[in-house]
Amino acid sequence: MYKQDHSVTMHQKGMHELGKVFVCDFAAWDASVSRLLEAVDLVASINVASSNTILIKPNLVEALDPPITTPVGLVAAIVTYLQSCLPDRQIIVAEGSGARDYDTGHSFESLGYTDMAREKGIELVDLNEAPLVGLSNPDCRRWPEMHLPEMVFQSYCISVPVLKAHSLAEVTLTMKNMMGIAPPSHYQKGGHWKKASFHQHIQEAIMDLNRYRTPDFTVLDATVGMQEAHLWGPTCNPPPNKLVASYDPVAVDAYGTGLLRRDWQKVGHLQMAHKELGLAEPLNVLSV
Repeated sequence: MYKQDHSVTMHQKGMHELGKVFVCDFAAWDASVSRLLEAVDLVASINVASSNTILIKPNLVEALDPPITTPVGLVAAIVTYLQSCLPDRQIIVAEGSGARDYDTGHSFESLGYTDMAREKGIELVDLNEAPLVGLSNPDCRRWPEMHLPEMVFQSYCISVPVLKAHSLAEVTLTMKNMMGIAPPSHYQKGGHWKKASFHQHIQEAIMDLNRYRTPDFTVLDATVGMQEAHLWGPTCNPPPNKLVASYDPVAVDAYGTGLLRRDWQKVGHLQMAHKELGLAEPLNVLSV
C-alpha cells in the first residue's frame, strides 16, 4: 500500500534560505561546529519543524577512515551542541552502509560511533534494517515508487556528508549521501553492493530519491576532501579546511562541487535539482 507523494520542492523550504551557504574555517570540532550552528540558527529551525526526534545521517559507506567517511568527532560535536540547546529532543545517528561483507553496526564500531553513542547516551540505527513505508510520485521516472525508512519522515534530518568526488556521480555530497537511507531489500537487486540498483541511471536515481526526502539541514565536512574518487585516490591539495552548512541541499552541493574544482552544471543530479529542490546559483556565501 503506497502513501501519497511526499516530495518536497524548493517552494516548501524557507525562501530566504535558498542559495544560502554558511562557511567557517576549521579550527577544532567543538568550537567550529558551535560557531557554525549558532550562525545558521539551527535550534530555531528545529523548533519550527516541531519534531521530537533529530536524525543525524553521516556518510559511513564503508568502514574506512576519514576523509572517506564522516569523522566521529564532527558528529559528536553536533550531538553535544544539540544536547546543550535542546535537551528534550531524542537524537539518533542513523546510516545504512553500502558494504557487501558486513552490516552498518560494523562501521559504527570500527569508526568510533558505538563508543561515542554510549558516551553521549544516544541511539544508533541501521537504516538498512529499519521499518519501511511505501511512497509514490508520478513525477519520478527512475523511482516512481520507493520504499524508504519511515523514521526519516518522522525526524528532523541533518545530513553530514564528506567532500568527495565520485567516479559515476561526479560528486558525492549531501544529495548523494541520502542513498544511505535506501534499503538493500529493495535496492541491492543482486548486486555486490547493497545499493547497487542506484548505479543504473545514477543521476536520475539520486534526483528521484531526493524528490522523496531531502535533508532538512546539511553540515558538509570540507576539512580535507577526496579529489578524484569516494573510496580511493588523493585528498584535496591544499585541503579546503572548511565546514560548510546550508538548509538548501542544492546550494551546499553546488558549493562543494566548486571546492572540488568541478562545474556543478556538469553534475546531472544538480542540473535537475536546480530550481526544483533548491538553487545552485546564484549562491549567497556567508563566512562565519
